[in-house]
Amino acid sequence: MGYLIPVGCTAGCRYMQTNIDQRYQKTSEGQEADAILRSCVHCGFCTATCPTYQELGDERDGPRGRIYLIKQFLEGGEVTENTRLHLDRCLGCRSCETTCPSGVKYGRLLDIGRGLMEQQMPRPLVMRIKRWLLRMVLPYRSRFSMLLRTGQLVRPLLPQSLRAKIPENHPQSLWPKNSHPRVMLALAGCVQSATSPNTNAATARVLDRLGITLVEVPEAGCCGAVSYHLGAHQEGLAFMRRNIDAWWPAIEAGAEAIVMTASGCGGTVQEYGDLLRDDPAYSEKARRVSELAVDLGAVLLKEDLSKLTPASRTGKVAVHCPCSQQHALKQGGVVEQVLQCVGIDLARTTDQHLCCGSAGTYSLLQPELSQKLLENKLQALNGDNPDQIVTANIGCQLHLASQSKIPVQHWIELLDQ
Repeated sequence: MGYLIPVGCTAGCRYMQTNIDQRYQKTSEGQEADAILRSCVHCGFCTATCPTYQELGDERDGPRGRIYLIKQFLEGGEVTENTRLHLDRCLGCRSCETTCPSGVKYGRLLDIGRGLMEQQMPRPLVMRIKRWLLRMVLPYRSRFSMLLRTGQLVRPLLPQSLRAKIPENHPQSLWPKNSHPRVMLALAGCVQSATSPNTNAATARVLDRLGITLVEVPEAGCCGAVSYHLGAHQEGLAFMRRNIDAWWPAIEAGAEAIVMTASGCGGTVQEYGDLLRDDPAYSEKARRVSELAVDLGAVLLKEDLSKLTPASRTGKVAVHCPCSQQHALKQGGVVEQVLQCVGIDLARTTDQHLCCGSAGTYSLLQPELSQKLLENKLQALNGDNPDQIVTANIGCQLHLASQSKIPVQHWIELLDQ
């Protein structure tokens, strides 16, 4: 099958014309996808910052090509497993959105296209089972914790390739017992709470020194991203509604923010308002939750950071800014600002815009490409011989640590020393 894709154009570009199939024309998702498609001017600037296009060199493995594949699907054209492969290879990093001069909401279009394709074209049985297992384990804290503990017990017996994928046990440290008039909420999440429980504890101690009480609501769990990005949209929305219900009493009581310590979760929570806008029971609450969701770095930049100067030197630190922080939260460079304010020596890095290859479940579903991206990212981070690497998202943290020769941790732990 051939694909007619215009090469780079500039001022003469025209907006895309569409002819959406009747099956999708009257649905809210179909109408939203149509509007997004029509905002694209075919310019191709997005390919310059797409990690998979840079690695594979195939137009269909870049944003512009994938936009045409989704358009073809929504217009009722022929769709094959090869079509799905190119969509599956997308990291969802949204670097293309930052580059796009037309403001195309590519990430949202990708979610719509993948979700509808899951309904119209079921996957082979083995792949359906694999994705179902990921959805049944990762978002559930107790299930994932049990599986993780089992893996940690047998870790010494495993070959190096598998051992590297199982993080070591990091017991949770103590939360401060002080209580302050200022209260903020934190999302314990699913994977982070099991693999790096000290992240939120360290955040609580740092905020305590600033006169802020951080509270985790036990009923709040997975942000919904795992299910939603795997095409199980209703399942993902159910997680979102549960979190809103869990947080709402504290919000009504005056909680001033929902502090996001995992940027991947932060990007999703900030979209609750959009994703639930058609739900009459949750639209207003979801909008309010999205307004309150704030990246941890942005919170700290508004406070007196002179109280947070680390007591001991940390050596030279390389910062990996997750794609979700750069392109979803629009908070690129914030972590560096905070660390520089407290006197931490930052290492020089290159290719800051490129993804590390973690991307939620991507490292499990696309392991070969993910590992190649990881190698590239570690090389970019280690060019200035840092003593350690810090990041702002648990997926990136675990992925980098699996192959890094120097320590990798969440950046808030530096301020907690």
